[in-house]
Amino acid sequence: MFVIGGLILGAIGGGLRARTRGGKAADIAQYAAVYAILFALIGLFLTLYLDRMLQG
Repeated sequence: MFVIGGLILGAIGGGLRARTRGGKAADIAQYAAVYAILFALIGLFLTLYLDRMLQG
C-alpha cells in the first residue's frame, strides 16, 4: 500500500516541481518518473520495515 501511494505522490510531486521550474513536457515526465521511483522505493523499505516489526 505504501509503495503505490509513494509512486502516485512521487509522480505528482515531481511533475509539479518540474512545472514550477518551467520545464517542458519531457522535463516534467522525467521528473515525475524519477520522483515516482524514489518514493516507491521509500515506500517499499517502509513496508518491509513495518512488516518485520509486526512479525516479531
